[in-house]
Amino acid sequence: MKTLKTRDIVALGFMTFALFLGAGNIIFPPSVGLAAGEFQWSAALGFLLTGVGLPLLGVVALARVGGGLDTLTSPIGRAAGTLMGLSIYLTIGPFFATPRTATVSFEVGMAPFTGNTPEALLMFTVGYFALVMVLSLFPGKLMDNIGKIITPALIVVLAVLGGAAVMAPAGSIADSAADYATSGSALAQGFLQGYQTMDALASLVFGIVIVASIKAAGVTDTRLHTRYTIMAGVIAATGLGLVYLSLIYLGAMSGTVVDSSASGVQILTTYVEHTFGTGGILLLASVILLACLTTGVGLVSACSAYFSELLNVSYRTVVIVMSIFSAAVANQGLAQLIEVAVPVLVCIYPVAIALIALGLLSKLWKHPARVFIPVMGVALLFGIVDAIKAAGFPQAIPAALESLPGSAMGLGWLVPVIVVLVVAGLLDRLRPVPMTTAQA
Repeated sequence: MKTLKTRDIVALGFMTFALFLGAGNIIFPPSVGLAAGEFQWSAALGFLLTGVGLPLLGVVALARVGGGLDTLTSPIGRAAGTLMGLSIYLTIGPFFATPRTATVSFEVGMAPFTGNTPEALLMFTVGYFALVMVLSLFPGKLMDNIGKIITPALIVVLAVLGGAAVMAPAGSIADSAADYATSGSALAQGFLQGYQTMDALASLVFGIVIVASIKAAGVTDTRLHTRYTIMAGVIAATGLGLVYLSLIYLGAMSGTVVDSSASGVQILTTYVEHTFGTGGILLLASVILLACLTTGVGLVSACSAYFSELLNVSYRTVVIVMSIFSAAVANQGLAQLIEVAVPVLVCIYPVAIALIALGLLSKLWKHPARVFIPVMGVALLFGIVDAIKAAGFPQAIPAALESLPGSAMGLGWLVPVIVVLVVAGLLDRLRPVPMTTAQA
């Protein structure tokens, strides 16, 4: 029976870390730190919950059910599961996350030298997605290409940047923003900002990429697939946590050297130029490009595998179409992508969190559909409510919903989902298993 050696497991963990570490993982933590000020560690805890905890739990949930997203969503039915899959794959794929890897790479790594012009962005995105496409055409080589070659270089550069952020801060802490004025609000805002990494959604699809890499290494035992996937997730989560903590600290300690409204890109650029000079810009450019490239390859590979099977089209054809479409969307610019993504993310995330929790607790349910359907239905309802608010129409929301615990902080869905989960779970335990399920 073929097993992975320790160095192969580490490489698999590095690959998983690199797949998750993309654009949002680098540009949002400094913004959180800057806004949180003295409450940076409360905000960091919230960010770690959604930026590290949820992705790890998502990988574990997929490993436990022994399949992909279709297996995890099977209790809600094929049609609803397919809609869920489409919403997740399109969000982390060609509509938002994948194009964002290119726009962040451009604004941090190229714009300081070429200027932030539409022509320069077009030229960059064409070259960027050409490289992504070539690497994605050979998914079985991801562990070798990313885990053993690209990621070690990325880790070295990140270690230099993170170490400098801790050892040589550029300034000092400024006043907290209004939304971060207390420890509790900072925790909630950090939790919500973690949505922007999209890693909880990505965890529901990267499991396929991880398992494919394990199979490509010759491992056939499904129990080992589960074990190695979980080990890779733990390695990746540890790395992500260290990156987030150092970047949040970097942002918090930049309060006196950047404007309070500065974006994550501006905070990072100011810091590295202050600390390393012109060479710092090149250092930051290399970090961003490597991080975004690996994530872009992982997203295109995962999304192409999904749509290839769904549409019965060759994987290579989907890779080419996905790369071209992502390049076109990327040319809308980073600010536009972030603005449009917010309502979508606050709608999808409660459903994704509920799905991960239900998957982790799957062995408790006698008839999973009796729990999955009501819990995910309530999560979707409140996700839609939050999306309407995020889109700028709070007046359309009934006053009763606004009075729910956590509603003002975008967490009004949490208590109703937990209540429905407990009630549905108890009813499921008390009721007999339907005959059709028992006979099957």
